[in-house]
Amino acid sequence: MANEELFSEIKSALVEFDVDLLKGKAQEALDQGVEAEEIISVLSEGMDVVGEKYQAGEYFVTSLIIAGETMKEALEVLEPHLSGRGGVKRGKIVMATVAGDIHDIGKNIFTTLMGTAGFEVIDLGVDVSAEAIVAAVKEHSPDILGLSALLTTNLEQFPLIVEMLEKEGLRSRVKIVVGGATVTDEFAEGAGVDALAKSAVEGVNICKAWV
Repeated sequence: MANEELFSEIKSALVEFDVDLLKGKAQEALDQGVEAEEIISVLSEGMDVVGEKYQAGEYFVTSLIIAGETMKEALEVLEPHLSGRGGVKRGKIVMATVAGDIHDIGKNIFTTLMGTAGFEVIDLGVDVSAEAIVAAVKEHSPDILGLSALLTTNLEQFPLIVEMLEKEGLRSRVKIVVGGATVTDEFAEGAGVDALAKSAVEGVNICKAWV
């Protein structure tokens, strides 16, 4: 399959932080009629490889940041070709990387895909306190709250935010999806969230099913 070979080259270019090659291959895929959403799925798989290399000690935090910047360059090529822009809004999501964590690669991929799927995305950014997240839920009344954390030390923010939403009487009004390379099914269940997304694409599908 010609596409499989091209997809493999796209993944390799991302994992090796080769921006020019990545942009060229992304454009090549578009020229061949591949949907931009499908190319983003391939990029997400490449980011999974970067995450695995980080967990294995082959890559460091700086590598994650470089991978994120490389990914952003590719998304700039793809964004004009994404469907769903300006269409009927499906629902609203408040999104944040939790306090103490500045990683936004997965969050950015997810928010891009959510926007193309017709969701209104309110992105609070990175290192967002539990208080600010709860305040945003109160202010915007979203259908979904998306929380991201890469570092295991920051995962305790998930149950803390759930607890604060319960105290404010907001928990029953919002579905919570979490993501991050170090989050396990067991932890997500114990934290009291509604779903764990293992990838950005899976996360979008979960949210679509909810709204």
